[in-house]
Amino acid sequence: MKAVILCGGRGIRARDVSEVLPKPMLLIGNRPILWHIMKTYAQFGIKEFILCLGYKGWKIKEYFLNYKAMSNDVTVCLGDHQSLTFHDDVAEREWSVTLAETGDDTMTGARLWKVRKYLEDQELFCLTYGDGVADINISKLLEFHSSHKKIGTVTSVRPASRFGEIIIEGGIVEQFAEKPNVSAGWINGGFMIFDAKRLWDYLWPDDNLNFEKESLPGMVRDRQLMSYRHDGFWQCMDTLREYELLNALWQSGKAPWKVWK
Repeated sequence: MKAVILCGGRGIRARDVSEVLPKPMLLIGNRPILWHIMKTYAQFGIKEFILCLGYKGWKIKEYFLNYKAMSNDVTVCLGDHQSLTFHDDVAEREWSVTLAETGDDTMTGARLWKVRKYLEDQELFCLTYGDGVADINISKLLEFHSSHKKIGTVTSVRPASRFGEIIIEGGIVEQFAEKPNVSAGWINGGFMIFDAKRLWDYLWPDDNLNFEKESLPGMVRDRQLMSYRHDGFWQCMDTLREYELLNALWQSGKAPWKVWK
């Protein structure tokens, strides 16, 4: 199974942290939040990733193209830069990472459409955002999705009210409201699963296609979207305050989302 991670947004509110890095590359400890998300999936056996790149995507490419050198001690022969000795292996050696250019200003639905060719051989695939971590059990999420036979499952969480609200009845999503002004309910926390054969009925080749405002509500109308309620830890990194919160949790040694060994 593959995991698609949306990494292309401009992250305007995160500019207080860095003007240089795209939001998925902002650090928690000494690793990008993107790495933390991927480690969560890998803990549950999902080690094939498709990263939908956009704004400053070359920074993400640089990171993964130089991953072994940045993760290990290395000896360089100055007379022959092709002669490199890496003194350790990397724990993530089994990861496969596809770095897909999906456009600087492309909307989320269009980004997903542009990586369709990497997913058509799959039965299911995971989808999440490159700025949120959780202590979610991916195996239980997959079990839940397999039990209902609908096209999609979104993970619902209960944080602050500035995200897309999900109204749920009997486990099925009845309404999907993108970023309401007032909310006291469940929101879309990412960590989604979709049928890789049927999802494309709700996507089309248009760079302005918004997955949250067009594709997900379409599935809601057809009663094809289910909610997996996650009562545990979830936190996005959207502001300086959230950046500092996640780093404080990591530095404490008690980061709730660290489900890997």
